[in-house]
Amino acid sequence: MLLGPEQFLGFLAAAVLITVSPGPDNLMVLGFGIARGRAKGIAFGVGCGLGCLSHTLLATLGVSALIAASPVAFLTLKICGGLYLVWLGVQALRSRGQVQVTETGGANDSLARLFTRGMLANAINPKVVLFFLSFLPQFVIAEHGHIAWQTAQLGLVFTVQAALLFALLGYFSGSVGQWLQRHGRAGVWLDRLAGTIFVALGMRLIAAR
Repeated sequence: MLLGPEQFLGFLAAAVLITVSPGPDNLMVLGFGIARGRAKGIAFGVGCGLGCLSHTLLATLGVSALIAASPVAFLTLKICGGLYLVWLGVQALRSRGQVQVTETGGANDSLARLFTRGMLANAINPKVVLFFLSFLPQFVIAEHGHIAWQTAQLGLVFTVQAALLFALLGYFSGSVGQWLQRHGRAGVWLDRLAGTIFVALGMRLIAAR
């Protein structure tokens, strides 16, 4: 069973907003692209996006195990995840949105090495694991069944859009970096928008039964 159109589009919109909001991953992609050129920015960005595959696997196994063990345990995960998303939203709303793009080391790194570096940087980040376990379940519709397949599809959608957006960010890194430096308030508004989405999704998740 594939994701429903409303389920897919709602998740994709939230995922894109989260991906483009200023954060360590996309700022590192910008840094590589500006300092080392488009090709290296793209290589690191695609690797970083594909690093989400490991989190997709963990989320799929974890959510599926909870459903098999107890619907109450799944509900507990959703509520805890909702509280975590609200906390992330509050942090984003309080952020000053100061976007600083700095040059990164590794001028002689090959494209393959940068790709691997980006993938590992994302894959071993415990904060991303926690985010996936909090974010994906709220778009899972338990009544539709096939929980593991729904979770896997959501994770793959997030991974693909992240890899594509990071690749574009690496390609246009010079222009994007200059634009962000000229429009310092852009980061503030992106943080505010992302924070509002996080809080709204978290509250919806907590209220759902």
